[in-house]
This record gives sequence, structure tokens and C-alpha cells, in this order.
Amino acid sequence: MYKFSYEETLSESGSRKRENERLAIEQSVSMLKSAEKAGANSREAIDAICFLNRLWSFLLEDLVKPENALPDDIRANLISIGIWMLKEAEAISSGRSKNFAGLIDVSNVIAEGL
Repeated sequence: MYKFSYEETLSESGSRKRENERLAIEQSVSMLKSAEKAGANSREAIDAICFLNRLWSFLLEDLVKPENALPDDIRANLISIGIWMLKEAEAISSGRSKNFAGLIDVSNVIAEGL
């Protein structure tokens, strides 16, 4: 009986983690949309890029851990996406890009997958 309850808790905990990740990505999308409207040099853009950087740094840190239970191919794909997201964010910060739409689109796809 105890084992069953513990397994349920682990399962729910993973489910909660995915939900929290989805909510964080949706928050990032909301901020990126505001930044896109306000412009790449706006306070909204700075806040959105900072949030995105923190979020993807956290996600990448989790993805590279050996105890991460995702299949290797999915982890590799998400790591590649995360690196791309950080590079695009840096390009926006440095004025080389205004590609908020790409960040928004990719983030929406990731959130839907969670």
C-alpha cells in the first residue's frame, strides 16, 4: 500500500513539474508578445529576454542531468532548441535581430507538447 502511494506521488510530481514548466513557458510567451509590440529596445524586451534566459538556463540544466528521465533523443532535441532560444535572445539583446516571432512560435510548440 505504501509503495503504491509513493509511486502515485512520484507520478503526480512529474505531472506537476510539466505543468509548472508549461506555465513558465506560457509566461515567457506573454512577455515576448508584449516585448514584440513595445520594440526590441524597450523595457518589456529586456524583461522578456531576461526571463527567457533564466527559464532556458534552468531547463537546460535539468535536461543535461543524468537522472533526467526523458529519452535521449527528446533530451537532445530540447537541448538544441534551448541553445537556439538563448542564441536568438542574445541576437535580440545585441540588436542583431528582432525575431520575437520565432521565439514565440517555438515556445508555443514546446508548451503545447507539455
